[in-house]
Amino acid sequence: MQFKKFIYMKVAFYWILAVFITFAAIIYQRKTGPTYDKKVSVVIDSQEYRFKLVRSHGGTTDCKIDLSIPDTQISGTLFFKQFPTNNPWIEVNMLRDDEKLSAALPNLPPAGKYEYKITLKNGDQTFALNEGEPVLIRFKGEVPAIVLIPHIIFMFFAMFLGNVAGIMAVFKHVSFRFYGNLTVIFLFAGGLILGPLVQKYAFGELWAGIPFAWDLTDNKTLIAFLFWALAWFMNRKSEKPGYTIIASIVMIIMYSIPHSMFGSQLDPETGKVIQGWIQLFL
Repeated sequence: MQFKKFIYMKVAFYWILAVFITFAAIIYQRKTGPTYDKKVSVVIDSQEYRFKLVRSHGGTTDCKIDLSIPDTQISGTLFFKQFPTNNPWIEVNMLRDDEKLSAALPNLPPAGKYEYKITLKNGDQTFALNEGEPVLIRFKGEVPAIVLIPHIIFMFFAMFLGNVAGIMAVFKHVSFRFYGNLTVIFLFAGGLILGPLVQKYAFGELWAGIPFAWDLTDNKTLIAFLFWALAWFMNRKSEKPGYTIIASIVMIIMYSIPHSMFGSQLDPETGKVIQGWIQLFL
């Protein structure tokens, strides 16, 4: 009886550790990803205001920027220009609607980007909301929920199951091959089937990774899948936990790369969408 209890405790430890690693990776991505809202704050007359500046917008509508500022003595100005260009900044006065200051960024084609900044004014005092550093926002097409939600769920479980398999492989638990096989299935469905569909709806291309382009998100998904496919192949007939451990570590590394980093970007001069590392040279 005590032995069974010990076994159950070990398995519970594997799952708890996998949950911790998975959510740590998710939190890290949300804090480092270039498309998640940027948190900013400013103090005006001893009152601190905190905002989230949007960095991604889907659909064909203009992107509305709302700031909750009840003090009617405070006004705001939005400055923006298309990125990457040397165009002059376009200046728009933010309109007040009760307790909010609002302005809109005109819609751009998928993968188009603006850089924008906001200044607030109270009497003779001016406050740079994002400390003078422009915020980048990328536009994209509308991705149907029926595609996006399963993609997110499958990728989440691929990461989670991969962690379970990797941890079990470290401790040579007999079930590591089973969870490794599930990881391959979820990663294939979420990353190589639903992922390209998301990319197609958002930016007009099914696949922007190797060998056609250099989109980092597509490529890191491909790398993770190839390592898991190798682990599955090597563990078909006999237990070889080393391959599963390596595949799990590679997946953690891939997930640690900020989501959408070096992603699709519209070239304002040519009107073409470019991806990945090529942006560094442009």
